[in-house]
Amino acid sequence: MEHGYDNDEIATLFALPGTGLEGEYDPVLARKLLQQCHLEAEECSEELVFPQPLSENLQKLTHLVGLNETECQLLGFSVMLNQNRLLNDASDCLGTELSMLKLTYTLAVLLDVPQQAVQEALSSRALLAESGLLTIERDFKNVLSSKLEILSSSFADRLMSESTSPVDWLRDMIVPSPAPHLTLTDYPHIQDQLDFLLPYLQLAVRDKRHGVNVFVYGVPGTGKTQLTRLLAEHLACPLYEVASEDDDGDPADGEQRLSTLRAAQAFFKNTDALLLFDEVEDVFNDGDGYFGGKSTAQTRKAWMNRVLEGNPIPTFWLGNRIDSVDPAFIRRFDWVIELPVPPKAQRERILRHSCGSVLTDQAIKRLASCEELAPAVISRAAQVIGSLQDQFSTEQLSSALQQMMNKTLIAQGHAGLNQDDAQRLPDGYDPGLINCDADLLWIAEGIKRHGSARLCLFGPPGTGKSAYSRWLAEQLDKPLHIKRGADLFCKWVGGTEKNIARVFQEAKEDHAVLLIDEVDSFLQDRNRSQNSWEITGVNEMLTRMEAYNGVFIASTNRLEGIDSAALRRFDLKVKFDALKPQQAWKLLLNYCQSLGLPEPDAEWQAAMHKLDGLTPGDFAVLARQHKFRPIHDVRAMIEALAAECVLKEPHKRQPIGFV
Repeated sequence: MEHGYDNDEIATLFALPGTGLEGEYDPVLARKLLQQCHLEAEECSEELVFPQPLSENLQKLTHLVGLNETECQLLGFSVMLNQNRLLNDASDCLGTELSMLKLTYTLAVLLDVPQQAVQEALSSRALLAESGLLTIERDFKNVLSSKLEILSSSFADRLMSESTSPVDWLRDMIVPSPAPHLTLTDYPHIQDQLDFLLPYLQLAVRDKRHGVNVFVYGVPGTGKTQLTRLLAEHLACPLYEVASEDDDGDPADGEQRLSTLRAAQAFFKNTDALLLFDEVEDVFNDGDGYFGGKSTAQTRKAWMNRVLEGNPIPTFWLGNRIDSVDPAFIRRFDWVIELPVPPKAQRERILRHSCGSVLTDQAIKRLASCEELAPAVISRAAQVIGSLQDQFSTEQLSSALQQMMNKTLIAQGHAGLNQDDAQRLPDGYDPGLINCDADLLWIAEGIKRHGSARLCLFGPPGTGKSAYSRWLAEQLDKPLHIKRGADLFCKWVGGTEKNIARVFQEAKEDHAVLLIDEVDSFLQDRNRSQNSWEITGVNEMLTRMEAYNGVFIASTNRLEGIDSAALRRFDLKVKFDALKPQQAWKLLLNYCQSLGLPEPDAEWQAAMHKLDGLTPGDFAVLARQHKFRPIHDVRAMIEALAAECVLKEPHKRQPIGFV
């Protein structure tokens, strides 16, 4: 701009007047000199070729992807435009308001090819766009360099500077997947699906089938990536992962990753390779749903559908959830696999394999009972603690290992391991000290013989419904899955039904006793429902109850208000009530012994008989209080029990004293 030129560096390159030490700025003379340079360049244009190794790489791409001459010319020009600063600056002189029509005309003139051929090559359905090598910014008018979008700057740089292989061109964008450290025997909980998936993938690879896509989803740490690597290893096929970071180590957005996937599909289409696209939320759930913003996949729905229906390489898509994926995409996947946290038996096996040298048998069983403990949490904690084995005792390592797992679970939003401690049965639990209208021992024996049951336990809070469920699960030697409202209710339409279906499926896979606490929240009388989703939630619960072949227990404080159709589906409805006087006295003796208090004299029995509405839960409250407010004698314990009774309906007028 110093001498009147838009770009002094380009003006100096052509030795235009006014750019040297002598001479003055002369626009007329400058224009004549540029016209002369242009004529000379046109005379030798047939001799001009792309520089090496770009020319060699373009030839490789022509054979690999199937580019025609026009597409090859456009890609080569775009690469040079991306890599050569002076060429990029010079292209800005062509104007800043290039529409699609002007763009195709400009490129046709620059490359000396028919404009119709340029239009066809730059079509969104043409090979350049479908492969992701070169796309066009169609939404805005802009300068030439901004209209042509190459796959990435690093890709352009490698085409210009290295004559290598497609894997090298895409390095940092496509990463060869490392070998797995698990085996297929670590996935017995989905073996029924693997028995069919593996033969299908073998046929797909052998026959070069198009449109083969497998969606694997589940909470983090369940082994989705490891499973994919195992499948590739079993098929003896190289697996390439679409990187989630760009050249600079910054997170790659969904648009970038889709472009990389398109290029990889084109590059490896004649090989036996497999592709892995992890973190699919980058594409399927990156829109601003609250304000109506669409995801990357939704804004390119037609292209995504074509990918899922015609991609030449089998592709694995991995995500944490599936409910955010458009159903139109889901139905185009050949296989959809949910990978849950392994069942208790498998969790115990993983713990023994990873932590058996540090954890006791009791600790392993305690950890295995945690339903949220994913394999990745176990292996990570074992790896960290295992590196310290020479510096600490086994007891210290065991404690640190359990603490690490507990902190990780809490950080993931779960209750943690201490929650399991709170739900343990008290020592010396005796179902004979439960006041109900059925023989609990007889019920347990009957379920042992038949293997399935649907029970409804109802009665006031603290009467022992949950404790009996835990005891029953132990008698049946089965894990207990406890679910509450927070585990099932969902604010999205259809979400509650999916959650209900999921917990029944998880219990089935884990061969567990399923306890749904406060079931009246889900099984309310449909005649009183005000919203359609309330009715569909009840319907789903009824359907799952009836189809479940294991042991299902529903507990509630209020039997009234529950849907009559639900009540008919229970094999047995058991009422739990406040303790009988003799039961309360026996329980007092047991707790005095466990708390280290002197055995009460018979004279205290009369005082206990005055406590109407006493439940096992009241004794449990006192046991917890004793940890921070010690109870020193029987009198203090009975007074504390009386105080608990006063708080209840209809016993709030019960006097605390008993003299």
